[in-house]
Amino acid sequence: MTGTPGKVGLVFVSHSVKIAEGLVDLARQMAATTTLVPAGGTDDGGIGTSFTKVIEAITAADSGAGVAILCDLGSAILTAETARDFLGHEVRSRVHIVDAPLVEGGVAAAVTAETGGDLPAVVRAAHSARALAEEAGAVAAAAGTAITRTVILRNKDGLHARPAAEFVTLASSFDSEVTVNGKDAKSLLGIMSLGLNCGAAVKLSSSGAEAEAAVTALVRLIESGFDESGS
Repeated sequence: MTGTPGKVGLVFVSHSVKIAEGLVDLARQMAATTTLVPAGGTDDGGIGTSFTKVIEAITAADSGAGVAILCDLGSAILTAETARDFLGHEVRSRVHIVDAPLVEGGVAAAVTAETGGDLPAVVRAAHSARALAEEAGAVAAAAGTAITRTVILRNKDGLHARPAAEFVTLASSFDSEVTVNGKDAKSLLGIMSLGLNCGAAVKLSSSGAEAEAAVTALVRLIESGFDESGS
């Protein structure tokens, strides 16, 4: 086994070498220590998929904590399924092919893996990309009486990429529902979809056992400018 010890690894199967490698580059901005492996194109670099590349990618991503595979098109799924079936029973049992959008699901899965989520959590994060709007609506409806504060975003790069991942990680540490401008604060895709830039007004709302603590901590993070460490 290789991969990052204790962390779920991800494999991105695409018909294009550039798409698979580009997605790894994108996800790496928010998941610096998670093993992300591209398996794009045919054996000779053409458009298509490769059984050998997928097998090698699974081996490279597997640390024993599980491997999540995301694919772009139907035949990529078939290749991934064939590769998975070729594995020994023990390895096969911890390899999951995820039915989720490649880019959005891949980024969400990578962030969850980076924060230490197990294989079921990583799979759920990828699936969340398919129902983002519904989830945001459900959170808003369930909020009820909430603690609300509005602050100005000071980080020069806004709430994107690494700052967004840092924000989501902090929000997820509290036992409360939290929203940012109506979006689920624990959803990376939801946060990034807001397109919040430096100077934007950020409305935080939280309800639940740790609502006040959650809002206070998130306000402090925003007002600190993320110490420019997430840029």
